[in-house]
Amino acid sequence: MPGAASACARSTCWRKPRSRWKSPARISLIRKETASVADLTLAPRTPLGHALPEQHNIGGFALTEVVDTALGSLTVRAGQSAAVADRAAAAGLPLPGPACWLPGAPYAAFWLAQDSWMIEAPFASHEDIHRHLRGLFGDTASITEQTDGWARFDIRGEHLPALFERLCPVDLRGLAPGHATRTVVEHIGCYLIWREPGRISVIGPRSSAAALWHALETAARALA
Repeated sequence: MPGAASACARSTCWRKPRSRWKSPARISLIRKETASVADLTLAPRTPLGHALPEQHNIGGFALTEVVDTALGSLTVRAGQSAAVADRAAAAGLPLPGPACWLPGAPYAAFWLAQDSWMIEAPFASHEDIHRHLRGLFGDTASITEQTDGWARFDIRGEHLPALFERLCPVDLRGLAPGHATRTVVEHIGCYLIWREPGRISVIGPRSSAAALWHALETAARALA
């Protein structure tokens, strides 16, 4: 229709083109009167989003958000199993078998899959854990920094089997300290690490930290 085409043309003519670089917000960080740069000091946050790690005591259980551990995954490259084993032994780095966690100083580790482990170390001395592990293993293994991808919560108490039977399909009554396994808590894939009598770590995705913490609190309250 001629009238419709004319109206469409008029509408197009009155539209003012916008530059794709134009922003409605002022983004300059320079104070023009003093030419000084604004202070952009960053403050670290825990996986739960706070300045300090959370700690709750519920009944006979103590729940703690742990942020002092660096994590890195180590996977043996093809044909390098013996070389990795030799270098790990020389560094005092344990490489446990399936479903196991082994402590050490400064490194601890738990099994992920065949020829693959998650390595733990103190964050204060091994913040750049990738650099430390790369220096130990060179081209014999693939190293991936994992620290910021995970949240860790430690649970202490005398009745941990009763707590975890409400959380995941792992029967702790038939297991012992040193056991490590992958499981599911509230539909969240996690690692369960039994570190010592009365203490278990749950390591889950950082993006699900709040949901995981809530699940642990809820189960603890049910037994309080």
